[in-house]
Amino acid sequence: MKMFNAFLNDESGAVTVDWVVLTAAIVGLGIAVLTSVGNGTTALADRVSGHMATQDVTTTY
Repeated sequence: MKMFNAFLNDESGAVTVDWVVLTAAIVGLGIAVLTSVGNGTTALADRVSGHMATQDVTTTY
């Protein structure tokens, strides 16, 4: 029983849990930002591509 109580009172892993939760939150935020920015850049690239496809290129020699 003494060893079990010592295990319950040991807080050496609490900091590790905090860092894991913080890291998971940062990764989740990063994925959300990349998804949002990715959709916007895809739409912009499509608009630029469509505009460039309609342009005439003239060359002079």
